[in-house]
Amino acid sequence: MLDKTATNYWKANLKIIFICMGIWALVSYGFGILLRPLLSGIRIGGTDLGFWFAQQGSILSFIAIIVFYTWYMNRLDREYDVDEK
Repeated sequence: MLDKTATNYWKANLKIIFICMGIWALVSYGFGILLRPLLSGIRIGGTDLGFWFAQQGSILSFIAIIVFYTWYMNRLDREYDVDEK
C-alpha cells in the first residue's frame, strides 16, 4: 500500500497532466477546429486566428506545455523529495 506522501504526489502529478491535456485539447481541437469560424475575423500574421491556431498555434502551445510540465514536475519532485540527486 502506498503511503500518504506517495498518494499526494501522484494526485498532484495526475492533476497537472489533466490540466495540460485540457489546455492542449482546447488550443488544438477547440481553437483550431471548433471555434475556427468565430476566430476567422481576427487577423494575425496575414491570416485569420483560427487558421493560425490550426497551423502554428497548436504546435507552439504544445511546446510551451512541455516546457511548463518539465519545470512543474521538477519542482514537484523536489517538494516530495523524489528528485534525481
